Parts: sequence; C-alpha cells; structure tokens
Amino acid sequence: MKRIVLLALAASLAACQSQSDPDLDQTGERPDLPQQSDTLLPAMKIPTPKGWGGELPTVPEGFTVTAIAKDLKIPRQMLLLPNGDILVAEGSGGHAPAVRPKDVIAGMIKKRGKSSVEGGNRITLLRDRDGDGQTDLQTTFIDGLDAPYGLAFVDGKIYVANQGNLVSFDYTEGATRIDGPGTEVTKLPSVINHHWTKAMTASPDGSKLYVGIGSNSNVGERGMDVEEDRAVIWEIDRQTGASRIFASGIRNPTALSINPWTEQLWAVVNERDELGPQLVPDYLTSVRQGAFYGWPYSYYGQHVDPRVRPQRPDLVRKAIAPDYALGSHVAALGLDFTTNGGLGGPFSEGAFVGEHGSWNRNDPSGYKVTFVPFRNGRPSGKPIDLATGFLKDGHARGRPVGVLFDEQRRALLIADDVSNTVWRVALQGGSAVPAGEARQSTR
Repeated sequence: MKRIVLLALAASLAACQSQSDPDLDQTGERPDLPQQSDTLLPAMKIPTPKGWGGELPTVPEGFTVTAIAKDLKIPRQMLLLPNGDILVAEGSGGHAPAVRPKDVIAGMIKKRGKSSVEGGNRITLLRDRDGDGQTDLQTTFIDGLDAPYGLAFVDGKIYVANQGNLVSFDYTEGATRIDGPGTEVTKLPSVINHHWTKAMTASPDGSKLYVGIGSNSNVGERGMDVEEDRAVIWEIDRQTGASRIFASGIRNPTALSINPWTEQLWAVVNERDELGPQLVPDYLTSVRQGAFYGWPYSYYGQHVDPRVRPQRPDLVRKAIAPDYALGSHVAALGLDFTTNGGLGGPFSEGAFVGEHGSWNRNDPSGYKVTFVPFRNGRPSGKPIDLATGFLKDGHARGRPVGVLFDEQRRALLIADDVSNTVWRVALQGGSAVPAGEARQSTR
C-alpha cells in the first residue's frame, strides 16, 4: 500500500513540473543552460518496458539492423577481440541505501524502467565464423564475476572491471571459455557504490588502464567523506596495479575511449539531477590529465550548484567546461570512435554514443544511438541520429548501453539492456569478413 501511495504522489507532483523548452539548444559546444529549478520532488517518469513485437530499431536509409544476440542477462559494454569475436559484459550492481524519501521514490521509478531479468555476472562470447552478420556461436565465456562492466584487451590478456575490482585473464586466441577467478590487478572503490559501473579502456601503448569511477551521490548529500576516490578517472599501471587520479570532478564517467586522431582519452559523463528537466546536460569530453570538471560544486565550468555544503569557490575557479553537450538526462552509457572511414557518409569521422534514456523528466530524452561528427580530432557539428525507435507509445522497447565499432566489418554493435539484445547496424550489402582474418587493434 505504501508503495502505491508513494508512486501516486510521485506521479502527481511530477505532473506539476514544467515541460522542457523545445527552443533550448542543449547539444554541441555551447549548450543553452536555463535557470535552476530545485524542487521538493523533481519530475520522475520512465517509459516502462515492452517487447519489440517483431519490429526493429530504425536506422537511416542504406543501412540494415539485425539482432545478433538475444536472451542476454543485462548486456552492458562490449569488446572486440583480435580474431573478430565479441565479448559482452552482463551484470547489474550497486548497493547504495536511500538517504532521503525522494531516493526511495526514485528507486521505484527507475526499477519500473528496467528488464525483469537478473544480471548475469558473466561475459558472453559471440562469434560470426563467416562474416555474414549472423552469430554462429553464443556462449558463456567467463562467469562468476561481480557486476562486470569495463573491458579491455592488451598483450594477450583480457581485463575486466567488476564493480569492486579489476581482474585479468590469460587469453588464447580462439578460446571459447576461460575458467578460474582470474588475477586481481587492483581493488576499485566500492563502498556504497551509488554509481557502480566501472568503465575502462587502455592507453594507446597499452601500459595503462583508465577506469571511470562514479560519485556516491547526486551532489554530495551523503557527505563528502564518502566521495574519496569517487567522481574520478583512475590511471592504473597495468603491470603493478598502482593507481593515481587522472582527472576529478567528473560525476559519472560511464564509458571511455581513445580518440584515434589525437590518442587522447575521451569520456561520456552523466551529470547531476534535480535542477530541472534541462539541467544539467550530459556530455562528451576529452579528459585532460589533472583537470577538475566541477562536480559537485559547479557544472559546465563555473556554474555554481548552491545545494552543496560547504561551498568551494577555490575549486569552482579551477573547473573546466566539457567539450560537447549531449542533452540533459540522456544518460549516455556508450562511446566508441570511428576508424578508417567509419560507416561512410555522415558517419565517417566521429563518435558513436549510446543514450540509455532519462527517468527524471516528463518528456523522455535519449533512448537512441547518436553520432557526433568530428573534424581534426574535435567535435564539429550537431549530433546525428543513427538508431532510434527504442521508444513507442510511451514504452521502452529497448535502452542502448555500450556501442562498439567493428572497423573490419564496417558495423556498429549496440548493447540493449531492456530487450537483452545486441543489435548490429551495417551498410546494406556490406562485404563479409570471416572470423580470424587480420583486424584493427582492439581498444
């Protein structure tokens, strides 16, 4: 009964929230930032899951989309191995207790937008032997993990970022299963784990691993003592496990990738909530060593968040603005760059972004895969929709998470953690590349 009352209260109060202003431009290098609107209970509305019913995501003319893996258990991020096999991390973590009544309500709202399937705590291998775009083998590759998320491959080892530690596994090319617990490289911050996902990528020379560690709160409401080593990106020595903070004040870096034109680390980041339907835009940014990105004291550079106590004007003065806004509450969870011409046409040079979708505004945002055009290693132009149709009639048929560009087969893979599917977007009539042929270096 209490649950029904709380949900009714949430719906009633959310209905009183103002709708987003369609005239605001919240994508690109200089997003429009409206006035703050801190309310007792912000708008909370999430499209509930509903099956695809035999339909497919919508892609541009000249492209095809197919489901290459189904019946997964909360697919998150993916990794392309040198022989063309694809690894899919599956799991769901976090164990943060609610600290405010609105946290209880938010938890119930967000749960309504998720798959009913329990996270797999495993990695699944997908193999396309003849390169026809169809999976010939779908099998459990590593199991017994703890909410795996970030994946990397370097020098014959597969690295997995669980919610509480980073582990490595020796890999033999062509293997279809790895048994055993692996070798722990280092512990990762896991107390509370409000944001539990640990995104990961390797440095261009393979000597370092970068791991994104999200904050333990929205804006420090649990106290700043629990934010030690949170809202940061760690740089980890792959050989010794020694770590240092590479960048800080970066609220929830959910996917990391190396920009192939500059060899610089980039990230997509989920920004803070409860300041209104159009604050604060999630973003795509280069990650500068030693940089401070504002959280929790400010956003988009030096726009002060008055809710944080105590205030830190000294840190606000240091805060730098991110490179590119993706829109407020789109919940970007996937990032990968094109190489060697990408998918062609408008999708030749740039970054693919998986937008999981909002839960905290009346008009949903995200729920699609977009493409951010680049030129000379920098964003250049407005985002372009690549895969849409995840929303229909107020329901979510899917929610994109990780994205992975396969250069050799000129295809983009999309992990969908509501329909528990991996989608493949490719050019119509694309050439087949059998498994095992030479491929690009894995990232």
